[in-house]
Amino acid sequence: MTDTDDERNPMILSLFRKKTASDAVYAVYNSIVAQSRQPVLYTQYGVPDTVTGRFDMISLHMALLFRRLRHGPESAKAFSQSVFDLFFKDMDRSLREMGVTDLGVPKKIQKMGNIFFGLLAALNEALDRDDVEALAGVLARNIFEGEDTTRLLALADYVRSRDAELATQSVESITAGQIRFEVAA
Repeated sequence: MTDTDDERNPMILSLFRKKTASDAVYAVYNSIVAQSRQPVLYTQYGVPDTVTGRFDMISLHMALLFRRLRHGPESAKAFSQSVFDLFFKDMDRSLREMGVTDLGVPKKIQKMGNIFFGLLAALNEALDRDDVEALAGVLARNIFEGEDTTRLLALADYVRSRDAELATQSVESITAGQIRFEVAA
């Protein structure tokens, strides 16, 4: 990892700190995972039902959470950090269960972190501009690996709807562990 990676991805460094996540952090993370496992994402929107596709969906919903909390108070940023830490602790555990070696896990976690932060930055840019075409491009590159898909605009609409839905939820409610995602239709 270079110095610029450390500056760009300060949350990666937190993986090595020892701390326990609160019940609220677990509740929000579990809600994100549950939403990311909605069958409609894989059947109707065409997200690949693979390990990578599931990681992409968790990353997408995590990025939407981070967008919602990014302008909140310091406590919201600390909460985001805790959810991030739990996410990558879970990814570490999953990699080990899949048989990745002790030497391979840190490299894969670093790569996953870079993918997540790239998605977050691109998603923020597209959604901040309310640019549906840019959002579709972000999804094409990050979820579908550049493949052409007829379901891309439907997934972009889903993302915009979830972003708007989260915007209606108070930071205080979310950081108390109460986050809602409408089941995708």
